[in-house]
Amino acid sequence: MQKTSDLNVVETRPLPTPAQLLAELPKTEAQADFITASRREIQKIIFTDERRFLLVIGPCSIHDVEGGRDYARRLAALAAEVSDRVMVVMRVYFEKPRTTVGWKGLVMDPHLDGSHDIPAGLRAGRAFLREVLDLGLPTATEFLDPITPQYIADLVCWGAIGARTTESQTHRQLASGLSMPIGFKNGTDGGLTVAINAIKAAGQPQTFLGIGLDAAAVRTRGNRDCHIVLRGGSKGPNFSAAHIAETETLLVKSGLPASILVDASHDNSSKKPENQPEVLRALTAQIAAGNTSIMGAMVESNLHAGNQSFPVPKEQLKYGVSITDGCIDWPTTEKLVRDLHAALAIRFA
Repeated sequence: MQKTSDLNVVETRPLPTPAQLLAELPKTEAQADFITASRREIQKIIFTDERRFLLVIGPCSIHDVEGGRDYARRLAALAAEVSDRVMVVMRVYFEKPRTTVGWKGLVMDPHLDGSHDIPAGLRAGRAFLREVLDLGLPTATEFLDPITPQYIADLVCWGAIGARTTESQTHRQLASGLSMPIGFKNGTDGGLTVAINAIKAAGQPQTFLGIGLDAAAVRTRGNRDCHIVLRGGSKGPNFSAAHIAETETLLVKSGLPASILVDASHDNSSKKPENQPEVLRALTAQIAAGNTSIMGAMVESNLHAGNQSFPVPKEQLKYGVSITDGCIDWPTTEKLVRDLHAALAIRFA
């Protein structure tokens, strides 16, 4: 009989089940309490008149766990310093969407050598999330592969669905069952409709094929804690006062809260990381002028500025420099966060 399946599959490697990995690397009671409290605080900032600002900041992606630890320790100290006005959440991104090909993140290729040791990547990701939480930092990540959340989502305080996947039915269904607030980014063309439709879909009950502790038909109640993320698009940035007003109008017309988080990177920075502080200054100027819908921002930041070419041999990689999108460096990060804290004084006057 002619073979009709797996014609292009070279290898199938077994993975630990989600239940096995969660038993191997369990969260502590203290971590569970902190995650629950952090999710509740984030939800309040997004959807109530809470005056604090949500700042999701950190490396574009985690590729070197030791460098990530170094960054997290510094960020935890800075977060404590500004916590009365700014809730700092660390970007802990393990999966990277690729336009064509390229390194797909720590989960998919933890050894940075093309070996794609996914079991090791899942363990490394889960272990790193626990370390960040133990520093008193809430965690944020982008959910890309629909199976990965079963291994790590219990340790995530805020999640994102990216511009390339906001229109995906699979990711809208996934978001409907996730247990934390989720930000849907506008489309790569800058269009808002796909994100608004995604928020509405994810807020409704869904049924879909999925992986629980075993293969399952998953039914959800819907996730009402979803919101929009403006990240610019092919037509340019979308964080100006006019863009914010347009977004507010579309959200209200759709029956959604006028609550907006702005990604200062990507097309909003013209893909120049050094422009991110200017985006934050523009947002705080709008807040000073009376805007109440801007509740947070995202920033790509690392120990050192820019990014570096990859793939190269690991021993040639510079410490603390991104191998995906370019980032601002640590001194710039400190100034940005402290300037943001100072600029928000008007909200607390």
